[in-house]
Amino acid sequence: MKIGLLKEINAGEKRVALLPANVARLKEKGLEILVEQGAGLASAIADSDYTEAGASLVSREQVFADAELLLSVTIKGDQAEQIDAQIQSGQWLLGMMDPLAQAQQVAQYADKGVTALALELVPRITRAQSMDVLSSMATIAGYKAVLIAAERAPRLFPMMMTAAGTLKPARVFVMGAGVAGLQACATAKRLGAVVEAYDIRPAAREQILSVGARPVELNIEDSATESKGGYATEQSDDFIARQQAAMADVLAQQDVVITTAAIPGRPAPKLITAEMVKGMKPGTVIVDLAAETGGNCELTQLDVEVVENGVTIIGPSNMPSMAATHASQMFATNIENLLNLMVNEGQVTLDFEDEILKDTTVSHEGQIISPRLRDVLGLDKPTEESE
Repeated sequence: MKIGLLKEINAGEKRVALLPANVARLKEKGLEILVEQGAGLASAIADSDYTEAGASLVSREQVFADAELLLSVTIKGDQAEQIDAQIQSGQWLLGMMDPLAQAQQVAQYADKGVTALALELVPRITRAQSMDVLSSMATIAGYKAVLIAAERAPRLFPMMMTAAGTLKPARVFVMGAGVAGLQACATAKRLGAVVEAYDIRPAAREQILSVGARPVELNIEDSATESKGGYATEQSDDFIARQQAAMADVLAQQDVVITTAAIPGRPAPKLITAEMVKGMKPGTVIVDLAAETGGNCELTQLDVEVVENGVTIIGPSNMPSMAATHASQMFATNIENLLNLMVNEGQVTLDFEDEILKDTTVSHEGQIISPRLRDVLGLDKPTEESE
């Protein structure tokens, strides 16, 4: 099978879906790799690196014309428009396409006869950890969030004893102890800050302690706080109101706040209201990692730095692209591991007895396959023929 690596064209997107090292290993499995010219330049990878690894360097038009399986980091915006306009029935498509939030748009691949796999749907089970792009990208986002906060904060992170007196360490509070939150905790701790974290999932307490942070307990947790896949579940308005009231005092003591709370396919929960911001110290910095889905702070604006009552609120987009080289390395490894599950004698096949492939596949042979996407679309169980 011919695999086509597309160059990312969305503004600010610097990642690439395969690295030369991945190309070389996939070639050994009998796959032919076509790489669009310039695909890796934004990640500091030259075209010659791909050809030396055994790939064929071609134009974008040739990738669409000749590749049987197309690879892209993100299938949104301008990239999605071009893919949708040129992809043909019978071709395969693999990348991040935000399927739960854009269910109707993604469902069109079934109508087109395209086999599409959405990387966001890789199940969070032990066997799939090496294919989990969301966790990989969240690791980078959590790390970069702390660096952004440290650069914008008017205080230094570590305690320093100087001839001019002792400088107290910054207090950093992380809201949400998923992959991004835990990485933020660990990074802030390494920089010398006093770190606290909060998550509605009781199981997160041990994880917070493991990275050197102190768990903040509000004693308001409901019983159903975690989904089967390990994500925080959407909470009631009453729970959120009680959470906000209890959180106001905690926020008033912080120098930096990193928010990471997200619910797949839903707007980000509002954890910090405008009124709560008024109670925070001037000079406090909030970095909102949920800005792309509406933000955890009521005042967050995507890619706009907001200053309210002396509090700086930053809502960056596409954080992983800020570290494009390592983000691409992690993403490409996840892709390679998923392809390894599908490759058999130089061909890519799907076995829907495998939980990973069944959950990740959006469409195949005209059917919507993913159980999660079928739930969102209100569809019944797929026919036996599609399985």
